[in-house]
Amino acid sequence: MLAHWLLDPTVTYLNHGTVGASPRRVLAAQQRIRDEIERQPSRFLLRELSSTTVGMPRSSPPRLRAAAELVAAFLGARGEDLVFVDNATTGINAVVSSFDLRDGDEVLLTDHAYGAIRNAVSFHAASRGARVRAVELPSPARGPSAFTETVLAAIGPRTRLAVVDHVTSESALVLPIAEIAAGCRARGVALAVDGAHAPGALALDVPSVGADWYVGNLHKWAHAPRSSAFLWAGKERQEGLHPPVISWGLGKGFTAEFDWAGTKDPTPYLAAPEGISFMRELGLEAMRAHNHGLAWAAASLLAERWNTPYALPERMVGTMVTVPLPERLGSSSEDAARLRDALLEQERIEVQLHASKGRLWVRVSAQAYNEIADVERLAAAVTARTS
Repeated sequence: MLAHWLLDPTVTYLNHGTVGASPRRVLAAQQRIRDEIERQPSRFLLRELSSTTVGMPRSSPPRLRAAAELVAAFLGARGEDLVFVDNATTGINAVVSSFDLRDGDEVLLTDHAYGAIRNAVSFHAASRGARVRAVELPSPARGPSAFTETVLAAIGPRTRLAVVDHVTSESALVLPIAEIAAGCRARGVALAVDGAHAPGALALDVPSVGADWYVGNLHKWAHAPRSSAFLWAGKERQEGLHPPVISWGLGKGFTAEFDWAGTKDPTPYLAAPEGISFMRELGLEAMRAHNHGLAWAAASLLAERWNTPYALPERMVGTMVTVPLPERLGSSSEDAARLRDALLEQERIEVQLHASKGRLWVRVSAQAYNEIADVERLAAAVTARTS
């Protein structure tokens, strides 16, 4: 499978979840679109790409809307409810900056929130006098229902917005997002889901999640080129939702406003359907079964080899898994950075490491090009540093 990617075959790459890795055929499709643009840049970008530019003939449907329809269908959604953004962080910024937060309001996060999302929410909330509160999630050993109960119990009288991960970034936990969404709705709290790691990794029907907004990356597990992500908004949440960059689409409706945010390279969005086609040719169920099975096997193998505690229900594992490292390897962010660099430079292993709760953790991503031998290499490299 590795031949389908441009990845260096001398590196054991266990870090797909961080910035993704596009298959060769998807990159080739993107280049074909670039070549088409360069033959007639003005025609493509101003006449065919979107419906925003006034007074010029357009393709029907506009190129972005055609791509959005294909991506939306993959996600169980309608194209008119989905727009492209560069990444999940951009999408969450759009939601929070557009939400009518007022002095004294509260935004709820969890302590597993991605750092960039935490920064964005804190920035926009502080600018309007709102408060951000991060609820501490329970031990994964308690199971999904405990996560739902914890988040919902944290909702207070001033909580107006919650931003919750579908798949947490560092800890790689699949949260019971539909149950959390139902509880938020019953309590009158708007919910934005950070689904950065869900599209492609999990079977995903976005509308059925029940959230007000859902943001997901396509350039990670859905094999699109970077930077390609989507923002889905329920019909009742589209009015007043603006992109971080205001441009010619202002006042022309949800999709028109997001479809043109100034001159930029649209090829990551337009090539996203090719990533979906690639997955379908591999076999979606087979690919997800391989990735999940390898992640779950990696958890057991690493915890056993390193004799580190690990208790997690399998249903909370998707295509990534996070396992504690032996305590003697350190506990700080600096220790994590040193070990991460050493594994790459000395062992030719690329993997994500971080410090949390007084120790180091490793997050293994399992993609179609990975096999259990890759995990064995990581286990042996770390063990050698503890003996």
